[in-house]
Amino acid sequence: MSDFHSISDDVQYVKGIGPNRAKLLKKLDIETVEDLIYFFPRDYQDLRKFSHDLTGMLDERISIKVEVLDQAVVSRPRRGLSIIKQRVILGDMILYLVWFNQDYLVGKYKPGERLNVSGKFKKIGRELQISSPIVEKEGATRTIGKISPIYRLTKGISNNVLTKLVKNALDRNLKDIDETIPSYLIEKYLLKSKKDAISALHHPKSNEDLEEAIYRFKFEELLVLQSALLVYKRANNEAIGTKINDDGRTGSLIEKLPFKLTGAQNKVIEEVFSDMESEKKMNRLVQGDVGSGKTIIAFISMIKASLAGFQSALIAPTGVLASQHFDSLNELLKLLKIDNEVKIALLTGAMKKSEKDILKDSLVSGEIDIVIGTHALIEEDVFFKSIALIVTDEQHRFGVSQRSKLEMKGMNPDVLVMSATPIPRTLALIIYGDLDISIIDELPPGRVPIKTFMINSTILERMYGFIRKNIDEGRQVYIVCPMIEENEDFKLRSAEAIYEELRADELKDYSLALLHGKMTALEKDEVLRDFYNGKIDVLVSTTVIEVGVNVPNANIMSIYDADRFGLSQLHQLRGRVGRGNYESFCILINDNRSEISYQRMKILESTNDGFKISEKDFELRGMGDVFGTRQHGIPDLRFVNLFEDMALVKEVEKICLEIFEEDPKLNLQENSRLKKEVRKFLKKLEKDNISFN
Repeated sequence: MSDFHSISDDVQYVKGIGPNRAKLLKKLDIETVEDLIYFFPRDYQDLRKFSHDLTGMLDERISIKVEVLDQAVVSRPRRGLSIIKQRVILGDMILYLVWFNQDYLVGKYKPGERLNVSGKFKKIGRELQISSPIVEKEGATRTIGKISPIYRLTKGISNNVLTKLVKNALDRNLKDIDETIPSYLIEKYLLKSKKDAISALHHPKSNEDLEEAIYRFKFEELLVLQSALLVYKRANNEAIGTKINDDGRTGSLIEKLPFKLTGAQNKVIEEVFSDMESEKKMNRLVQGDVGSGKTIIAFISMIKASLAGFQSALIAPTGVLASQHFDSLNELLKLLKIDNEVKIALLTGAMKKSEKDILKDSLVSGEIDIVIGTHALIEEDVFFKSIALIVTDEQHRFGVSQRSKLEMKGMNPDVLVMSATPIPRTLALIIYGDLDISIIDELPPGRVPIKTFMINSTILERMYGFIRKNIDEGRQVYIVCPMIEENEDFKLRSAEAIYEELRADELKDYSLALLHGKMTALEKDEVLRDFYNGKIDVLVSTTVIEVGVNVPNANIMSIYDADRFGLSQLHQLRGRVGRGNYESFCILINDNRSEISYQRMKILESTNDGFKISEKDFELRGMGDVFGTRQHGIPDLRFVNLFEDMALVKEVEKICLEIFEEDPKLNLQENSRLKKEVRKFLKKLEKDNISFN
């Protein structure tokens, strides 16, 4: 290696690493020096305060200054186990420092030596002990007396070793870290520099030092995120789309529907039609709770495109859901008496190659007006004659890149995104920063709320009696478990185990099927299709049915170990029932007696409002757990919690708007580093084709 050390160098060149340790670090996703520098602690241990009186401190972690009384003693109670005890004194209290299988420590500490010691203080028999303590000779303190970092580890790398390696990397390359935030913002908002913040995150001098470092990185994350989304959104707004004008024909068809649209549905249709009829490319999210009537908006929009002479496509996450949408749209076209005028087709992975080839030719020739399908629509050999509208159903099941691939099959087609995952509007503006947002905030009249009950395992027999009664009356049932198969690490009921138990006992007289994520797409579709057609009475499943098929005949959703799911996920699951005219029930089986678990279940019992539920979910569990940002194409936010940090989100949004008003392309020298980070971010979003010069 030359004398010049770059942060992009292989991590093996950091002092103390080498090829073997580099292999271990790779398991922690640390491959370069930069990766190591940005490998921040997962937690901290405050070892600053030394205790002098240990009264009432049993079973607590303590830091003390002691004197060594005599040589350490080693005992070997059984083969393969050695216990080393070092007698020390604190005031007039005799303590034992205890280590296991570390014979090299015998003789390390000499009588009369002063030591700083940290560890858990215990009473074992008559002895006062500290097991496996951190020990440092007085005057040579590296850890004790400070706030100590705790890192995520892998086998073969201890926390002490990783702490030293990070320090070596910082000594080697911290000076080469570039600032991201423009200096005028650092000065105005009294932010730490990037270098100081990195140092403080690894080795904070105080709680305030750590808080300031975390705040600085939150500011940076939001500044880059919101700048990138602003660039992306402005590029979309500048994109010229296709004017889709059907001379009001679709509006007159809406009046012929056999049901009345809600005020919220009509408002959203107006917003969608306004976008479609303008020259601007539509990028709109329609967000609504389970059962709020999003699908009819998608159908009406596609009909409008067809009547204006253009093609449209709807992509769904499963073959069964795509088939169901196809059947529903077919019925709607017949009802409106335009089935001869609007030609539709279904494209899924399960179709034969010969069928697919014929259909693909029909799309190229323009014979097909609307195609409904799965990921098969994204395949490279699928082309359109004049696609002007793309609808994605259940957006959180598709990455940004998948949506982009479909968009590239036309000349800036309008995009309509449907999501039944209700989140507060302010959060939606961040997560779907590239989209305009329409919200359906009312349910169609007559929809019966699902009755939700929390029970524990002691009354499962009664629950299954209730299930048998409903099946005998002609209904169908979902039973959901958090795991596919048994796992000793988690004492949870698995889908496989419950399926076998029910077949042999409680539901042996009924037709059961098992559904889980390890099955192929075709296997899953077959099971869902049989359930939809009434061939299966009880579907035992993992959460793969969260976004599934509309089975109006299913009226019971029973969920094992309900406390293992997020509230929003439980709400999505129970939304699988209550789709017909039958009274519907969601039974939450919860044996967790903690107060927070009880509160969470009670929220579901008390409301069917998905927006209220998601707010509570964010409050109780935090952003990442509820709504994994990576699913939405946004790289993980390491410091920001979009719910807790909403005040900062709004503040930084304002700052971004001011920056871009003055410097729309970030061409000023003071914004050059920010521009570089925004470009990197757009690349992660697979939007690096956006002109940003």
